[in-house]
Amino acid sequence: MTTLSLDHIAIVLVEPQIPENIGAVARAMNNMGIRRLLLVKPERCDLTRILRMATGTSIDIVENMEVFEDLSEALSPFHYVVGTTARTGSQRPSLTNPRDLARDLIPIAQNNHVALLFGPEDRGLSNEHLRPCHTIATIPTAEFASLNLAQAVMIFCYDLFLASRIPAEEALPRLANKFELEGMYDHLKAVLMRIGFINPQNPEHWMLNIRRFLSRIPLRARDVRIIRGICRQMDWYAGQLQKDRKEHKGDLDCR
Repeated sequence: MTTLSLDHIAIVLVEPQIPENIGAVARAMNNMGIRRLLLVKPERCDLTRILRMATGTSIDIVENMEVFEDLSEALSPFHYVVGTTARTGSQRPSLTNPRDLARDLIPIAQNNHVALLFGPEDRGLSNEHLRPCHTIATIPTAEFASLNLAQAVMIFCYDLFLASRIPAEEALPRLANKFELEGMYDHLKAVLMRIGFINPQNPEHWMLNIRRFLSRIPLRARDVRIIRGICRQMDWYAGQLQKDRKEHKGDLDCR
């Protein structure tokens, strides 16, 4: 029997604006046993102001936090990515909530690294930020959905902590990380555009549906290699057809 591994969970703050909120997030994480904190393009990374809120052993989390300028780079080693949002719609459907998410992560986080994304305080995660996410989670609220950043992080961390005490029967094997997945999606997009399956004027709109479809199936590294192998064969075949058309056109021109 296995339990949720909190050591494999990371909190990722995308473009945080208020240093005190970063410190409060570190404190919430420390309360619930989650130690890895990543910042992506923080607007202000004033350690003096951060440490005002990150008291006690929370300081260790701040001292070891990782800072990135690019979200893709920050997510590249992770195998499963969760986006959080209070704003939902056709482009950003709410797929789960903190409690159900924590339960679902029990088998995943044993052999895989999981990132939970939280957006800027004033606007949250954009559609572009949510694009690489496997699932999107929303905190159920009454009429007023806006939460302080540290409050939102605490709710997720609390449910993850509770889930870490629940045994799971079987752990999932290592999944493909985001670096492998993004390479696959780029390859897939190029091939599908070449064969006319998706509109080249707005490929990301069509790729979003494909991402959602494939995210329902936890893809392993070998699955990604198979899909990319199919893409290479499709690309080769499309090239052969194009070559044959040119040769056939050349034959007609000579007559």
